[in-house]
Amino acid sequence: MSSASMSTDCGRRCSATIRDGLFVMARRQRPPVEREGSQFRINIGRDERELIRRLMAEMRGLLTESTDDDGRMKRIFPAAYHQEVDREFNAEYQRLMREEILTSRLKGLDAVDSFMAQASGDRAMLTESQMMAFLQALNGVRLVLGTMLDITEDHDIAGVDENDPLVGEYNLYDFLSWILDWAVRAVQDA
Repeated sequence: MSSASMSTDCGRRCSATIRDGLFVMARRQRPPVEREGSQFRINIGRDERELIRRLMAEMRGLLTESTDDDGRMKRIFPAAYHQEVDREFNAEYQRLMREEILTSRLKGLDAVDSFMAQASGDRAMLTESQMMAFLQALNGVRLVLGTMLDITEDHDIAGVDENDPLVGEYNLYDFLSWILDWAVRAVQDA
């Protein structure tokens, strides 16, 4: 028996095996995030939920311990003005808005941690406000990771060499992107 891994149209890998000369593909039955009436269902396993909770805790640490010049946080606390002559305006914007952005992000992390901890089995049900917190928190982690990996819009993660010392981080970025993509689709599915 041999096995392989192949990409699907949604970016998630499926396992494929050859059994008795037949090519058999195992696929997830449900997308990782889907709308169910006025709520949202998160269809991920306990290990994946624990990974997300751990990432949220790490994000909390970054948010509360980072300094204004921490490059990892430049997409979380973006510059309002990008011209060199606008440094004073940008400093004033950061002085006025940083605390509000920080408070909003920490509230979102609290919400995600709470509903991920309460989920049972391989599913969690979220209200619309919890879903918005989930989107914000997940995207925040993804932005920080993308900044650390220097990922741009035209970066092809599929082209990362498996011997790259950061291959795990690239795979994590890909995983977060996959869940975020499905979450956005679920929100748009009115």
